[in-house]
Amino acid sequence: MFWGNSEISQSNDPNNGKSSIRRFFLRLIVVCSLVLPGVATAQFSSSYNFLKAVKDRDGAEATKFLNQPGTVIVNTRDISTGETALHIVVARRDATWTGFLLQKGANPNLRDKQGTTPLMLATQLRFMEGARVLLAKKANVNETNNQGETALIRAVQLRDSEMTRLLLKNGADPDRPDTLAGLSARDYATRDRRAASILNEIEKADAEKKPKTEGKFFGPKG
Repeated sequence: MFWGNSEISQSNDPNNGKSSIRRFFLRLIVVCSLVLPGVATAQFSSSYNFLKAVKDRDGAEATKFLNQPGTVIVNTRDISTGETALHIVVARRDATWTGFLLQKGANPNLRDKQGTTPLMLATQLRFMEGARVLLAKKANVNETNNQGETALIRAVQLRDSEMTRLLLKNGADPDRPDTLAGLSARDYATRDRRAASILNEIEKADAEKKPKTEGKFFGPKG
């Protein structure tokens, strides 16, 4: 190789020996910088191009990446935002692409750099169809963002009765507090005078959880 023994051989001049060793390591660094980043660059290129195809609604191009054997690119993240392809399509309220990516193995519980999951995003956008599809594919209804907010808390804050009802039916916890204010969905609904319908949805969900025992006698038989 070009850094053979003659490159690092010592001479009577100590400075010449140090110079040879320095040249050896410099060339080694150059080789590593040319070879090793190639793999990372290729991976970055594939991730970038896949997410671009999703953004461009280019189904043929996206499918090309998704159909590669053993690929997990469906869950790749945008390097700057942490968003997955699922975040991208939910953000544009695209039910067709949302269902397509979920069928291809997209993880509905991955969070972006703000801790936002696709379900939280669908809630914020009042994207009911997307929320239903995500919940059907096992989206964690009680997952939290970086402020400890759940999708239910966001729905309550938005006074979205329909979304609140959907989340509660899928197991959303109305008493889980956030970390920002230490308040739960129930707390926010109680404090908001304009959220009477929301509080009603929470109370209805409470009633549905209770066993129906009225009119039944559980005492000893005699």
